[in-house]
Amino acid sequence: MEGEMLKPMDAEQLREYGHQMVDFVADYYKTIENFPVLSQVQPGYLRELVPSSPPIHPESLQNVLDDVRTKVLQGVTHWQSPAYFAYFPSNSSTAGFLGEILSAGLNIVGFSWMSCPAATELEIIVLDWLAILLNLPEAFLSSGHGGGVIQGTASEAVLVVLLAARDEMLKKLGKDALGKLVVYSSDQAHSSVQKACQIAGIHPENFRILKTNSRTAYALSPEEFSKVVSQDVASSLIPLLLSATVGTTSSTAVDPLPDLGKITKSNGIWFHVDAAFAGSACICPEYRHYIDGVEEADSFNMNAHKWFLTNFDCSALWVKNRQALIQSLSTYPEYLRNKASETNAVVDYKDWQIPLGRRFRSLKLWMVLRLYGQEGLQSYIRNHISLAKTFEELVIQDSRFEVITPRLFSLVCFRLLPPANHQDKGDNLNQALLDAVNSTGTIFMSHTVLSGKYVLRLAVGAPLTEEKHIKAAWEILQEKATFLLKYV
Repeated sequence: MEGEMLKPMDAEQLREYGHQMVDFVADYYKTIENFPVLSQVQPGYLRELVPSSPPIHPESLQNVLDDVRTKVLQGVTHWQSPAYFAYFPSNSSTAGFLGEILSAGLNIVGFSWMSCPAATELEIIVLDWLAILLNLPEAFLSSGHGGGVIQGTASEAVLVVLLAARDEMLKKLGKDALGKLVVYSSDQAHSSVQKACQIAGIHPENFRILKTNSRTAYALSPEEFSKVVSQDVASSLIPLLLSATVGTTSSTAVDPLPDLGKITKSNGIWFHVDAAFAGSACICPEYRHYIDGVEEADSFNMNAHKWFLTNFDCSALWVKNRQALIQSLSTYPEYLRNKASETNAVVDYKDWQIPLGRRFRSLKLWMVLRLYGQEGLQSYIRNHISLAKTFEELVIQDSRFEVITPRLFSLVCFRLLPPANHQDKGDNLNQALLDAVNSTGTIFMSHTVLSGKYVLRLAVGAPLTEEKHIKAAWEILQEKATFLLKYV
């Protein structure tokens, strides 16, 4: 069926179709629990359901939405489902959605102040607001030499600070020193650190992955870090950057920032703190101590799109020295020259990131901060941590399971114990348990490996999750565990 010709932009068409789209999304959230959380389709499923070439004539919006409903949604893994417990959350919210709509509607490209003054100035303001909520040192605020910027992801954040640190060091020592620069992280740090090194030209043999263990709850050992730095210095290498983590991906381990900060400071090492997931919890006074020592850091990052009700993508990065970013990432072709930039009276965020173009992402963070407020956001975080504690207690009460590492935030790492006479089958047993649980479509979890053991992860953080979903997840795990243990 042919549809009405859709104009590139028409206010009344937008109003009509926009209402239909909002209704569609609202209905999706209302019925989200009817879908399997983890998509059950096979690779290539969609190619069999849609035409092999685009339509010649316009189609109706209703036809398109019908195809989304019947064809696309079956291939969606539902990250906003209340039974989504995998990886880390990627929060959506009414406020975040409204901010995203507004950003899409205005559709600016805010690479420089002049290209959209409001986009730049609102971003400066909301990053200062968020820094205040986190009680970050004043050096990270825009009133000094530092400031905040919204990146797409934490991967982009670590890359831009690594480039800034690299270029600062090469400016002092000369370009020939590139092959001697060394970057450090723990074996629990996100893989984006390794990718950043690959992009920045750090030699693979100069990327130090420092081992952690269960004795330190998988946190980076300052003694081990100090020893490796001393060895590198003795070998005429140049320690460049440490990426420490508050809330590692595998287990939400917290590296000891105060002690690591002393070592980086005494050795002239750029100290980056990645709090992509757990940083959100630090707006609550009772969890703020996890980033004690951030005053020694040169840069700090948290993902508002993970656990802060801000739709993807919105990764907040603060630096103490914005000139380090600008000197490394700035370009100034003739076609971008303007009086405001040349007077150095404004911020041009194109010089704080990899791409030139950037969306009006501060709108959705601004909406979240205003429509929920500090109290609402703190309550949201505390509720998820309380739900994770409930799940942890259920695991502890069942002697067939064990909690692998202490729960700090809203992630529980646990494992089904194999029978005493089949200890060697523990990994296969837990992998089978995860596969059995996920194949039901009722919940979705993921795994990691800690101390060589296959471990299950239940991450609480979806906006719609309630206690009933936690208890339902536990019942499924118990049921599948009972079945599997019969056949070990």
